[in-house]
Amino acid sequence: MAVTALAACTTSGQIEIPKDTYEECVYTDSKTEFALWAPTADAVELRLYADGLEGEAYQKLAMRHCREGLWKKTVREDLEGKFYTFRVKQSGEWLPETQGIAPKAVGVNGNRAAIIDWTKTDPEGWSEDVSPKIKPSDIIVYEMHHRDFSVHPTSGISHKGKFLALTETGTTNPDGLSTGIDHLKQLGVTYVQILPSFDYHTVDETRLDEPQYNWGYDPQNYNAVEGSYSTDPYDPAVRIREFKQMVQALHANGIRVIMDVVYNHTYSAELSGFERTMPGYFYRKDAEGNFCNASGCGNETASEQPMYRKYMIESLRWWMQEYHIDGFRFDLMAIHDIETMNLISKSLHEIDPDVVLYGEGWAAMSPALPEDSIALKVNTWQLDRVGAFSDNIRDAVRGPLDCSNAGFMDGVPGRKADLEFGIAGGVEHPQVSVPHWTASPLQHVSYVSCHDDHCLRDRLNEATKATEKQKLAMVKLAQTAVYTSQGIPFIYNGEEVFRHKYGTKNSYKSPDSINAIDWTLKTRYSDLTDYYCALAAIRHAHPGFCLGDAELVREKLEFLSVDDPCVVAFRIKGLEGIDTAKSLTVLLNGSKKRVKLEIPEGHYNILAQNGFADAEGFAVYAGDYISAAPTSATILEELE
Repeated sequence: MAVTALAACTTSGQIEIPKDTYEECVYTDSKTEFALWAPTADAVELRLYADGLEGEAYQKLAMRHCREGLWKKTVREDLEGKFYTFRVKQSGEWLPETQGIAPKAVGVNGNRAAIIDWTKTDPEGWSEDVSPKIKPSDIIVYEMHHRDFSVHPTSGISHKGKFLALTETGTTNPDGLSTGIDHLKQLGVTYVQILPSFDYHTVDETRLDEPQYNWGYDPQNYNAVEGSYSTDPYDPAVRIREFKQMVQALHANGIRVIMDVVYNHTYSAELSGFERTMPGYFYRKDAEGNFCNASGCGNETASEQPMYRKYMIESLRWWMQEYHIDGFRFDLMAIHDIETMNLISKSLHEIDPDVVLYGEGWAAMSPALPEDSIALKVNTWQLDRVGAFSDNIRDAVRGPLDCSNAGFMDGVPGRKADLEFGIAGGVEHPQVSVPHWTASPLQHVSYVSCHDDHCLRDRLNEATKATEKQKLAMVKLAQTAVYTSQGIPFIYNGEEVFRHKYGTKNSYKSPDSINAIDWTLKTRYSDLTDYYCALAAIRHAHPGFCLGDAELVREKLEFLSVDDPCVVAFRIKGLEGIDTAKSLTVLLNGSKKRVKLEIPEGHYNILAQNGFADAEGFAVYAGDYISAAPTSATILEELE
């Protein structure tokens, strides 16, 4: 696709970009300053409302054209509790009303921006909130949707489906097993990745008493909090305060917060503040003037445009500084250009050197920009401290998304090299034949399931005739590969209790009856939950599984020769000064037969074997071989 002439001309510097941080509304109790970036406008009107949803504007004020393409207006009175919109006149015609491109507080359903006193949105103790320190070797990410995690009647949580669900402690399922934030702590995860929590379009916040559900990948206001997860979407301050309470509670319990962000497209181009403010600038168009559609959602944003690049950086900084967010997952990251992603990383690392950044290294369709300029997975090595999801290890372990088999975990040959690639964290390695795409193993997000496609249990139900016992063994094998890889381990909420979605592959708008996690599953599959907990404890105890440096991976990770396409074995050796173990040995047996493998003679502590795992070890072994039952994983630490 070709980018339109307008896009080419607007990147040439003919349109001024504000040098200062872009703020559309700055409130004090004596005045409120409004600004809108609309450099090609003929006129701009500010409209003030008493209500966030209904009624006519009680005042309409002409704005003054200033430098840097900004239109400004100062209202010298206390406007706290009021709402506003803008209207832009373009080429002699008034465009539809808009809440602007960067409102930070909004009314119900987000169509009017809100004027609030931000000092009143902080929960008690917010100024003392500090993100816990998490070493790179201790990063374990748990992806969750607010409703999935807490809305089921068995969750024992009062604020079901709300931000406040993650502030409740002591919650249990009917059998007394922990749920909520206590479950996360038990599980040993150190980061929670929350699905989109900015203000999105498709859930009607005025009808929350009716069944509604959406993942939230349909952005409306990037800088404002979604109201449907709050206890009162009509009060703009409530959603802000409750989101902060959630972050504060997670931090207090040793868990950092990653936010899923979707800057690659909006719900609608025509309805967006972008098009209603500066038509043709924020989106890519083809030579015929049609919106490009790499997102598969009708439009794709133009990260290469100076103002949108500035917008993305300032939006992300806002979430970090105001809401204490610790990292970001970028939806369809390949729609964004490499330069923008590197500038984002540089800016956010200045705020927090430990910020975690990663994204999907692909798009739904071909982006308009050349492949060598965008954040595709194969270009990850060019990104500065930004990682990407690895479909290499995912497809190897569970089978490709549009495939009828369950891959390595079900004894299907053909992707052993991709599993070894994933174990090495995607870096160049002399024993790995798959071309590397990371410069650091910390750029490799290791996973076998996420919110997209079938969850792991449904995948197995679709792809194999195995018994439930055999499927549980496959899940343990698959997640052992994830937790012992040199990348960042990533798990999907509910996999640890063997959740299912009744076979629904794309549940983005399915009801709670499909998406909610039934917490009685934790009782039924407690052995599986215990295995996940043990894997996390093993990883936390052994930083050798996360060396964090490509050269160290090449030096210390050795794949053991096994003449079986469904067996991968490796040893991480020479760990003195890095780990308490002298070496770590892992045997992943996806085959349907017992495997015996020669290893250096020594004394070993068995950390995992035959579906059992314990970070302290449950047996000591002396010898020169390792044995594994079919569909199982073995982990050994070599003792001094």
